[in-house]
Amino acid sequence: MKAVRFSRFGGPEVLELVDLPDPQPGPGEVRIAVRAAGVNASDWKRRQGQMDPELPQTLGYEAAGVVDVLGEGVADVALGDRVFGFAGDGAAQAELAVLSFYAPIPRTLDFPGAAALPAAIETATRALDQLGVASGGTLLVSGASGAIGSAAVQFAVARGARVIGTASATNHAYLRSLGAEPVTYGEGLVERVRGLAPEGVDLALDVAGSGVLPDLVELAGRPERVVTIADFEGARKYGVVFSRGDSGRALHVLDEIGGLIESGRFTPPVVRTYPLAEVAEAQRAGEDGRVRGKIVLVAGSGA
Repeated sequence: MKAVRFSRFGGPEVLELVDLPDPQPGPGEVRIAVRAAGVNASDWKRRQGQMDPELPQTLGYEAAGVVDVLGEGVADVALGDRVFGFAGDGAAQAELAVLSFYAPIPRTLDFPGAAALPAAIETATRALDQLGVASGGTLLVSGASGAIGSAAVQFAVARGARVIGTASATNHAYLRSLGAEPVTYGEGLVERVRGLAPEGVDLALDVAGSGVLPDLVELAGRPERVVTIADFEGARKYGVVFSRGDSGRALHVLDEIGGLIESGRFTPPVVRTYPLAEVAEAQRAGEDGRVRGKIVLVAGSGA
């Protein structure tokens, strides 16, 4: 099969499409013919050598496609089913991928739309679960207009929370469409939020990692009421919870998202697609911030 790989660290030019052996699923896993695979910031961090020091490396943790091999004990899907989910081996940007955790693709979504969801909705749900977001409280989301932030906004609204979200002024109308009250990020954030919530907020989620944790702690009252997914050093410094997947993942959302979409309580992100062979250009676009929404690589007949 063809798969994305790099054998040295560097810019997007180190990415190659190479021939690798076809993967085989283990017990409880399925193999899919990949139709679409998500691109995330962790991809270029790995390519730059900021994460795993080993070489060579493949890329991709989320994908959507058609089941073509069942692992031992798999009885909840059949050959030919459309599924989406997580590739535990980090090799989803390929023609074939093994999914360790998966669910049927919601009927209203195409393959790129489904591939855009797993990382964003799992991360957002995990953070909201850790915060204990529920009906009646007020949640502040810092970095609310991106894929994870917009998912967190919608999930929190669906739980019955009041949501205040930070974003640039150009994204305020978008946040309102999701049910959030927008404020501009940057200096003076505390005063702007207090203009909407004079007593502060009950909980806060940092998605952007832009040094905003002191403001969030001040607004929420205590560091244990704040979770960040993007500022590890800041979390240590200010006593804030840093949410990471190895402390438990919110995989239940893969099965729940279809109902939320069909009921109109969740709008999937805008998707920008690139052919698998144009992975370097896709990463350039993502790294430069030139694309609003989610970047997805398309393989086979996934377009």
